[in-house]
Amino acid sequence: MATKKIVSAEASLPKQAKGASTGAPGSGAGDEGAPRSTFTPTPEAKKQATMFRLIAAACWVVAIGLEAFAIFFLLRHTEINGFMVWLIGSIVVIAGLSIAGSMLWKRANRLDPASEKEPIRFFIQNQLGAIIAIIAFLPLIILIFTNKNMSQSQKTIAGVVGIVALVVAGYFGIDTQPPSVEQMDTQSATARAYTGKDEVYWVKGGSVYHLCAEYPEGTTIAPLARGDLDKNPVVSGTVAQAVASGMSRLSMYGFSECGYTEGQPAFPQYLDVNASADASSTASASTQPSDSPS
Repeated sequence: MATKKIVSAEASLPKQAKGASTGAPGSGAGDEGAPRSTFTPTPEAKKQATMFRLIAAACWVVAIGLEAFAIFFLLRHTEINGFMVWLIGSIVVIAGLSIAGSMLWKRANRLDPASEKEPIRFFIQNQLGAIIAIIAFLPLIILIFTNKNMSQSQKTIAGVVGIVALVVAGYFGIDTQPPSVEQMDTQSATARAYTGKDEVYWVKGGSVYHLCAEYPEGTTIAPLARGDLDKNPVVSGTVAQAVASGMSRLSMYGFSECGYTEGQPAFPQYLDVNASADASSTASASTQPSDSPS
């Protein structure tokens, strides 16, 4: 069997980001004696989220601009050659831009989530894609059906295409499982409750993280890593760093695959995200679990 290779996520961070990542809530030994705090995205995650949001906003601005073009030009000049082609083409492009913006916005929200303690902001930030879809299509659909210069068949075709585009764009814009700061806190607390520290493992290109770097039987956590561990090393880091690397959640078999029994954490005090620094210090002093359990 190939020898496993584990690298630290912090090794790839810029110097200015390394200090910030070690100070993240629940980040291993670096926070012993420190009070618990809420989840804080890594600087890299924050930067990436900002980039995604700017691109998403640009997509939405262009989509709404194209809607304005359809409303104020196309619907007023129904006599132009290829009118229906232009109108339906505009609707399709608006839908594509709306969906692209929504996907990027959702990705940004997973890197830099809102807090459930601010319900209005939480709702708007996580459902903004669906809101934009309504803004981008509903006025256009209404004006298509009420346009006096279009024939009934034109209204029916364009209207149905518009409604379908609205439903599809709205579907991609809605987030039925929006991430939150509290959710990230819970994930960090879960890692600490079972392993004694906020350290998880993942493989580049994967989608979930694990509580251990090796299964009890000795196989590495990801099949793709077994072939070439030099190209696909197991990465270790905090939950915040795992999220920044694109890992959305704990593996479906996160407890049993690593030899833990779900519901029986070794350090239950960590499941209280407001646990005192004394509890953290006591648990840390009682045991020092290895970085790569075998």
